[in-house]
Amino acid sequence: MNDRELSCNAGGQFMDRGRMNQNGVVQPLLTDLYQITMAYAYWKSDKIDDQAVFDLFFRNNPFHGEFTIFAGLEECLKFLDSFHYSQSDIEYLKQTLPEGIENEFFEYLGNLTAREVTLYAIDEGTVAFPRVPIIKIEGPLIIVQILETTLLTLVNYASLMATNAARYRMVAGKHVNLLEFGLRRAQGPDGGLSASKYSYTGGFDGTSNVLAGKLFNIPVKGTHAHAYITSFSSIGELKTRLLKHKQTGVMEDLLEHAVRHRGMLSHVLDVSTEESSEGELAAMVSYAIAFPDGFMALVDTYDVKSRETEQLTQDLLSSTQNDIKSKKDGKSGSPSKPQSHTVNGQKQRQPITNGKSQSSANGHKTHNHKGHQNGTASQNGGSGGVGSCRSPVKDTIYDTNLSTTTKTAETTTTATATATTLTRTTSNGTAYLPKYVEKSFRSGLLNFSAVALALNDLGYHALGIRIDSGDLAYLSCLARETFEKVAERFKVPWFNKLTIVASNDINEDTILSLNEQGHKIDCFGIGTHLVTCQRQPALGCVYKLVEINGQPRIKLSQDVEKVTMPGNKNAYRLYSADGHALIDLLQKVSEPPPAVGQKVLCRHPFQESKRAYVIPSHVESLYKVYWKSGKICQQLPTLEQVREKVQISLKTLRNDHKRTLNPTPYKVSVSDNLYNFIHDLWLQNAPIGELS
Repeated sequence: MNDRELSCNAGGQFMDRGRMNQNGVVQPLLTDLYQITMAYAYWKSDKIDDQAVFDLFFRNNPFHGEFTIFAGLEECLKFLDSFHYSQSDIEYLKQTLPEGIENEFFEYLGNLTAREVTLYAIDEGTVAFPRVPIIKIEGPLIIVQILETTLLTLVNYASLMATNAARYRMVAGKHVNLLEFGLRRAQGPDGGLSASKYSYTGGFDGTSNVLAGKLFNIPVKGTHAHAYITSFSSIGELKTRLLKHKQTGVMEDLLEHAVRHRGMLSHVLDVSTEESSEGELAAMVSYAIAFPDGFMALVDTYDVKSRETEQLTQDLLSSTQNDIKSKKDGKSGSPSKPQSHTVNGQKQRQPITNGKSQSSANGHKTHNHKGHQNGTASQNGGSGGVGSCRSPVKDTIYDTNLSTTTKTAETTTTATATATTLTRTTSNGTAYLPKYVEKSFRSGLLNFSAVALALNDLGYHALGIRIDSGDLAYLSCLARETFEKVAERFKVPWFNKLTIVASNDINEDTILSLNEQGHKIDCFGIGTHLVTCQRQPALGCVYKLVEINGQPRIKLSQDVEKVTMPGNKNAYRLYSADGHALIDLLQKVSEPPPAVGQKVLCRHPFQESKRAYVIPSHVESLYKVYWKSGKICQQLPTLEQVREKVQISLKTLRNDHKRTLNPTPYKVSVSDNLYNFIHDLWLQNAPIGELS
């Protein structure tokens, strides 16, 4: 057993190779069988000394965008550094490959390394574009062919994940924290670790993945699950109630402080203590005792409805049914006359909406992102309330309708309009419900605020709350309003700055919708849609032979997109005077690089009429030699430095290239010399048809 195998067995999946953690799964056998069968055929054909050049590139940007973040380079270099077939690898191949393969070939494989390979690449974390090779490999044909599958698997997901994370960062903005919560949803343990690493590269601020934190030095964050809250059913279950005062060291009863504050808060927040869950309070006190300096609580475990809320629901249903009955009897009033309905014995005026939600009547734009329950698109398909916030009252109506009556289309429309008119609006358009409806969310907020104030009595500051269900825009606004009330009433200014974390199947469109609704969320915890890249599960990088023994090679196809650009090439990025990237230019390696201030003819590689002159204010050579003569040739950046590189590189793009809706395509061109070279070679290799 060799050193690599010993390291794998002793240290687990990741091996310690100095400053770099080597993933033990990434080894020469992590490849497709045809790479090894081709290697034998090359060997049998006496192509051992043939020299080849391969380009690794992608054909389209992911997620309907116009940029891609290149990631995974360090893992590729680690793979080259450790490339070697072990004795057990050779024995396995002898058993697996077809009979008749000569022993000399296995001896050749046993001595094969990446020492004679040269790898060129753009910097990891750089913005990349279709058709521009992100890695260029030169070396003996057999070894550079064998590298194909492993390099692709190391780059494809890494770049896709970093790009996905960068897009989330752009829509969330600079001042909102993003946490990756996707380990339990990822495609296996290695997928989970890669997702944590490359989401951080793309701009996320931390992960819930503890092993990723250890391996990659990523900040680890987390709260607690609903299970912790539901594990307590009453205050009597608290076995520990005492907490040491942070300054005096005196042990005090935290529960006693919390109960006292809850009584005072019930008047400030207009919530009866009978409407809150005692088990929830006990769980929060217990967690606060365990983490007094890091108290972050989940507040949506119990949706305790008050009697007034239930009465409101009944009144709304009664009003809706009466409206429908009046219409059927032909007794409906004039559409220009405001209608009224009764809530808790008092008449309420209903604005004219002509059967539409108030948001539509007022001209507010609403987005219905299918399948999202966090923004304007409700589970029942209706539009939201004022400012596009979906009203929790509407869900209550639907729940009751489904359990007691047949929900006709007419009932649905009227109930939605009725619920919408019960919303109220602040000066900035944020939707709120009357206080008698807000109580359905107040159990968690009441108990959290009570425990946070109790901690304050003992010299500690709570961190904040997490919301994991419901209308995130509305609930975050409600939570912030509550914290502001508490801060003012109890003279605790830090309460204004409590963090509001939101999770619950969040994706890019959800955040865009929440932004439009004026949410008050400070941090998003994102899992499934991030780590599985549900909008596009693969980047589609390819690895193509472009030169062998100094002779260019081209792959032809009826699909022009799949025609390769032959020959050994260099890549340059040309910048305008304002610092933005204008165009990427591919040239033959024999051509002189473009010069600053000199006119350059840039051509579309396949469309003759598309061409333009560019006078660059700055020229960046994209390729660096990262591996040569068996050694890494560049100082590898840390993960933090790659993360910074992503943001710096994105700033070089104009905003219209980065926007989420209909972004402007970034131009990739070839020099006039390379254009003519491609098309001459194309004509030489394309068969000539015959008509008869």
